[in-house]
Amino acid sequence: MRHFIHHPTDTPIEVNIACAHGEETPSRSSSSGVGGLAFMSKKEISPGTLVQIKIPYPRIKSEFIIDAKVVWCRKRAHGVALGIEFQNEDDAFHVRMLEQMCHIHHYRLEINRDEGRALTAKQAAFEWITKYSADFPNPGKEPIH
Repeated sequence: MRHFIHHPTDTPIEVNIACAHGEETPSRSSSSGVGGLAFMSKKEISPGTLVQIKIPYPRIKSEFIIDAKVVWCRKRAHGVALGIEFQNEDDAFHVRMLEQMCHIHHYRLEINRDEGRALTAKQAAFEWITKYSADFPNPGKEPIH
């Protein structure tokens, strides 16, 4: 059973699929997993198709780009849900770390909005880790309940 990390919806992820005519189709992620991602797309993509995942991270003014493979494709009311898996453990580890950074940044914004507290990045990281890291999926380990 695959455990998914839910990606904050306000942080974009692009998935570029090489189409028959060399076009790229951008998509947005809905959740991220230990070793994979699930996202909605406007186009069906056959399992086994290779895709490129691009995760921009503005705080470090960089993009994280990896290759992945489509493992499932399911029609939904508002598009197509796709499941992809990373091609190696290093990519899965790097995405997991990036996901944690995205969650900490999202937590910092929520605390400011909901409680009016302006946290530094270090304070937000400490609070988020204290509250949520035990429930954050970890490769090779079952989630802590």
